[in-house]
Amino acid sequence: MWFGQVFCIAGWLAIAFAQNTIWLDAGRFSTGFAVGLFSYVIPVYIAEITPKHVRGAFVFANQLMQSCGCSLFYVIGNFIHWRNLALIGKPNCIQTLLSTSLCDGRRRMIYRFLFSGLIPCILQVVTLFFIPESPRLLGKWGREKECRASLQLLRGDDADVSEEANTIKETMALFDQGPKSKIMDLFQRRYAPSLVIGVGLMLLQQLSGSSGIMFYVGSVFDKGGFPKSIGSMILAVIMIPKSILGVILVEKMGRRPLLLASTTGMCLFSLFLAFSFSFRSYGMLDELTPIFTCIGVVGFLSSFAIGMGGLPWIIMSEIFPMNVKVSAGTLVTLANWSFSWIVAFAYNFMIEWNASGTFLIFFSICAAGIAFIYAMVPETKGRTLEDIQASLTDFVQ
Repeated sequence: MWFGQVFCIAGWLAIAFAQNTIWLDAGRFSTGFAVGLFSYVIPVYIAEITPKHVRGAFVFANQLMQSCGCSLFYVIGNFIHWRNLALIGKPNCIQTLLSTSLCDGRRRMIYRFLFSGLIPCILQVVTLFFIPESPRLLGKWGREKECRASLQLLRGDDADVSEEANTIKETMALFDQGPKSKIMDLFQRRYAPSLVIGVGLMLLQQLSGSSGIMFYVGSVFDKGGFPKSIGSMILAVIMIPKSILGVILVEKMGRRPLLLASTTGMCLFSLFLAFSFSFRSYGMLDELTPIFTCIGVVGFLSSFAIGMGGLPWIIMSEIFPMNVKVSAGTLVTLANWSFSWIVAFAYNFMIEWNASGTFLIFFSICAAGIAFIYAMVPETKGRTLEDIQASLTDFVQ
């Protein structure tokens, strides 16, 4: 996480003071590299340090924090031009918040620092000094004393961590008995179920159209005739509560039922949007299309947030054993962000080609995803990481 913040801070500095598109592209590349690291490392770290009975809720809290950030910028984006929001143009509408006694250049510099992503980056760099290393990673490195100390710090001074520490030690000893793992070891038959589940869920998360709708939600509202400023405010209002609902349900319903419910909701709302745009293309129900568009978009993103938005990262952090977790995490994260880029790049072309057809494609993918989840994804609620990984390995033996 410290390593990732080097790229994040450098990227935000490049964006904040960009004078041309080269600097802007370089900043986006650097921050994108950091986000790629964070999107894998943070769920895995949370899964490795939390007790099994609250692991899902804690990992899902990562999605909640992302929703808080999205909600904030959906609101800010209604009042600030995107160039100011991206910090590449002159600060116009917020300059008055700064002291008028400052010279223009100095005021612009302070403005850009205030409204860039530097503050959360710096906060994370500082707070990383106060969190322990993952006890499972310390166990993998053979640092048994530090592993127990980390567990004791995480569980509390009065907790007995002997059983958990011994389980970690025994599991790591089994891995050490075999040859050192390589990237190609991930494609062995015993890891096939974990690999199919991890990559499959990441592809489903992106190919369902979530990235396109999230990135271009204003275009969807415009296409349906609904005011995008009002639509963005509605999303900002409901984004945090629906993510909180996911945090609550993930330990009550379990991973598998919540994932099925989320994908089913996305499937139905994609079909709803497809019919809505289809009716509009034939001149039918024109006066109702804006309302249908709002309901469809809000329903789709709400369904996504309570399950499919965070659960693939939770399950990914649970199903891979320590000896292949690095290579597995690299592969599934690469799959996720690669297809996120593809969907984001193609989305505008698709929506201009045929809005109804676009959402019918997303409906088909979500429907296939329901079958995939039902057939392949196990329930991991209330089980230790070692039990989950052992059951998947034994499945093919």
